[in-house]
Order: sequence, then structure tokens, then C-alpha cells
Amino acid sequence: MSTAHEVMVPSTVEQNWSAGPYAEALRAGHGPLFLRRGDGWLLPLEVERWCARADAVDLQVLDRCEGAVLDVGCGPGRLVSELAAQGRTALGIDVSEAAVTHTVRIGGQALLTSVFEPLPDEGRWGTALLVDGNVGIGGDPGALLERLARLLAPGGLLIAETVPVDVDERLSVDLVRGTRGACVTGTPASASAPFPWARIGTPALLRYARPLDWRTVDQWSAGGRCFVALRSRDASSSAEPPKSTALISSQRARKPSPDRPVADG
Repeated sequence: MSTAHEVMVPSTVEQNWSAGPYAEALRAGHGPLFLRRGDGWLLPLEVERWCARADAVDLQVLDRCEGAVLDVGCGPGRLVSELAAQGRTALGIDVSEAAVTHTVRIGGQALLTSVFEPLPDEGRWGTALLVDGNVGIGGDPGALLERLARLLAPGGLLIAETVPVDVDERLSVDLVRGTRGACVTGTPASASAPFPWARIGTPALLRYARPLDWRTVDQWSAGGRCFVALRSRDASSSAEPPKSTALISSQRARKPSPDRPVADG
């Protein structure tokens, strides 16, 4: 049986999601919350949907999942908690303490950590999820895909939600909470420091995936959202098969210390 690795405290960039406008919005259960580009362009974030129960589109995604599921950037945990309610093995990871706390409160398992830090059961996950814009994590889609290939079992499944237009954009953004008018004028209720992000449509994601030996399994859209399913490279027949139930069942949120995740190890 595995245990959670020790992880470092989130970097300055990741702390933008750990406090300030994002944490405030999650605690309130609603926005308005935006990603704001340097030129003032605003991308609304769907806090209300994230804080609600899994909807019909989400359930379609979860039906496609295989084995143990790692939800990268799980947010307030609607997908992880739904999988748990179905009796399936799932773990959410997020750099926001407010998100992890909410996830555990509604019945999911979650760790306070980054996808780029050591994680439990690396190389054994059956499915990884990148939904709700999380394909943009780190602002480098290629690096994110490389990392996920190492986390998944050989032949593991990645389900990624993409921007519903053909876009390939790396940018610096900050998080702002307040009315659209206030954000545009530069006087939002609260704002974070700038951090790297990416906006990726399906064609761009496939361009990043092909050189890394990802195989396209499916593409679909539902409820105005777009998704891609990719499968990682198979290992040789001598590779150890994936274990779908390797997570420790006692992972629960607790008050973090400087060198531990928000979970019992």
C-alpha cells in the first residue's frame, strides 16, 4: 500500500491559487472571478459550476475514465467526490488549500500539491483528468503532457478539456475578483500576482501530443465544452501492470505544515 510523498510548499506562482481572489471565490461559492491578461482581456471563470455537483457533461467524462483517476487541478472537487460516491478510486490534487479543503468536505480525497511535485503512485494511474481549463497549467502544454505521461500507467488515458476554438496561446495572467467593469478599469475587488497560463484548442493540443507518443482516442463536444481523449505509450510486455486501487484510504485534509501536503500520509 502506498503513502503520499512529502511535497514542497507551493511556489510563489502557485500561491496565487492558494489565497486571495480564487480562495475567496471558492469560499463564497461564486464569482465573479476572471483571468486577466496584461492588455486587460478577461476570461470569466465558472466558479458556480465548479462548486456545484457534477453535471451531465461531467458524468459523460467520468464514464470514460479507466482505473484509478487522478484529477489534476481538482478545484472544489465535484469530479473527485462524484467518483468517490460511485465507489471508484480517485485523488484530486490542487495548489489551493481552499480547493482541497472543499474537496474533502464533500467526500473526495485530495492533496495540496502541484502536478510537477512528487505524487503517490506515479506510473500507475489509469486516467488523468485536465478539465475546466487546466490544460493551461504552467503555461507550457508540452511540459505538462510529458509530466502526465510519467504519472499514468503504460497505455493510460488522459481526458483533457480544450478551448472550443482553434487557439494556441501562452500568456501571463492574474486572477481578479470583482465586476467586469471594475476589472477592466484596473480596480478589481482583489487581484493576484501575474503567472504563466495557456489557452489550447484541440488542434493545438494534438500538435503537442503527437511528438510525445500520445495516441488520439476520441474527440467530442457536449454542453458547449470540448474534450480530447489521449492514450499514453504502451510499455513492453514485461512492465508491471497498473494498480487501480493503490491509494491509501486515509488521505484526508488537515492543516498543512511547511513541508507536508493537506492529507494524512
